[in-house]
Order: sequence, then structure tokens, then C-alpha cells
Amino acid sequence: MAEVRAEMVANVWKVIAAEGDTVDEGDTLVILESMKMEIPVLAEDPGVVAQIKVAEGDVVQEGDLIALIDE
Repeated sequence: MAEVRAEMVANVWKVIAAEGDTVDEGDTLVILESMKMEIPVLAEDPGVVAQIKVAEGDVVQEGDLIALIDE
């Protein structure tokens, strides 16, 4: 199970992927917003999205778990 974590403090602007979605390496899972910039959070490995741990409007801290991908 691959963990996708936040690389910075940011707001969750949009959740793109849903649990059960098949994703490829480089697919956008979530878009974060920080200092008026949109930062896509990408899948680092192909697999199936097991869990999305954030919702739109959430604030994430650096290192927070965003998603789990079943490889």
C-alpha cells in the first residue's frame, strides 16, 4: 500500500480521484492551494485508490496522509 502525503501546509482545493479509481503514475489525486497557487498531488505509483483521507476545504500540514493507493 503506497502512502501519498502532503509536501507542504495547504488547503485542499479539489479532490479529483475517488476511492476505487484506477490511477497511473503521474495522475492527479488532489489539488492543494497555498499562497494562491494550485499544487497538484500526483500518484507516484499505479494502482487503485484505496482511501482518500482529505476532503475539499481541509487544511493539511506537511507530512499529512492524503491518500492510500493499493499497488
